[in-house]
Amino acid sequence: MRRSRLKRIRLGRALLVAAGLLLIAQVVGVPSAEAQTQPAVGIACTYGPTFNLDAKSGYIVLGDGNTMFMWSYAQSGNAQSNQAFQYPGPVLCVNEGDTVTVILHNTLSEDVSIMFPGQENVLANGTPAQPQFTGTTLTSLTNVASAGGGSMTYSFVASKPGTYLYQSGTSPEKQVRMGLAGVLIVRPARGADFAYNRDDTRFTPEEEFLVFLSEIDPYQHQAAEQNKPFDLTRYHVHYWLVNGRTFPDSIADNFASWLPSQPYGALARIHPYDATTHPYPGLARYVNVGFEEIPFHPHGNNGVVIGRDGQPLEGPAQQDLTFEKFAINIGPGQTWDVLVKWYDAENYSEANRVPITIPDVANQTIGMFWSGSPYLGVQGPLPPGVSTLNQCGEYYIISHNHALFQLDAWGMTMAGQITYMRVDPPLPNSCP
Repeated sequence: MRRSRLKRIRLGRALLVAAGLLLIAQVVGVPSAEAQTQPAVGIACTYGPTFNLDAKSGYIVLGDGNTMFMWSYAQSGNAQSNQAFQYPGPVLCVNEGDTVTVILHNTLSEDVSIMFPGQENVLANGTPAQPQFTGTTLTSLTNVASAGGGSMTYSFVASKPGTYLYQSGTSPEKQVRMGLAGVLIVRPARGADFAYNRDDTRFTPEEEFLVFLSEIDPYQHQAAEQNKPFDLTRYHVHYWLVNGRTFPDSIADNFASWLPSQPYGALARIHPYDATTHPYPGLARYVNVGFEEIPFHPHGNNGVVIGRDGQPLEGPAQQDLTFEKFAINIGPGQTWDVLVKWYDAENYSEANRVPITIPDVANQTIGMFWSGSPYLGVQGPLPPGVSTLNQCGEYYIISHNHALFQLDAWGMTMAGQITYMRVDPPLPNSCP
């Protein structure tokens, strides 16, 4: 990362964010073939059970307009994806009972590896994966792919459903922070619309979302780009990301054309819960690869925590130990599975109006997502000169890191770990 990339004047930052908001409203460019086969919103799986991954370097774009040198795992093994850097690494999706094979190719200038926390009996080139030592000094928590072209094949049986992290086990204080991490999803034998093999973990498959939380100290990344040492005692985070993006890019579609190295959006799009027509909730899969606890806070909506670290919350005889949580306090290296549903408890509509007097327009501040009406599915008149990103009277509810200083991109506020939940009118509807 060249020095000129480290700081831009605040006017330039503001203009870039404004441009980003415009691009969110008007997606430009032709999506890749991969994007055309994946959902625009929600989890975009890379299906196995065999995966070829490259450890490689590239750049991402941040909310203040800076570009950042990163490492990550990227797909390899075919002409279309072989050259594509992406951050975070691919979302690997397999089924319970699959024998998973991950072939790692290392293009970086130091040894790297992959660990699979929560998986048992992992093999490396056919033998049990083991910590690596030089003399008595621990050099890696697992077997490595050697620098500059080495490879390593890992395999294991995905014996337990859930959400898992995969990450480098070699100098994780550097390599994980540089970006060598991703998510592994094991679908249960019960079916892909269940999080675990329990009746009460069923969800709506179209409403499955990833919240991948990470952080960046740009000086550590600059040191790696210039092949210089970095003093870890001086580690200081300046960027906080969700799904490898900062706000407002976090709410753009998967595979947005202006974010070629950051394929995963973080917008959650759901429909109101209804026991008859929409009986199952959505599922949010939280993953924290940062180095401190993150109090992630979806506004206006409790979630039901059903699993952590790939373990369903149950006691003896499948006793239900799930619980509601208003803020998701996810620790470093943890994964949480949370069911989410939204419904209008008061049944407000134009026939059952909100019992308040709406202020005169001169006393209102019109937000970018306001439809002109407080009622779901209704679009009302807007003052002259006001435009909106609202498409069909949907609601937008913010979700963000509740450590508010982390809603930041190197001094630029409201550009960090922020996303939204979009609530569309009940089906059927005419929403784009």
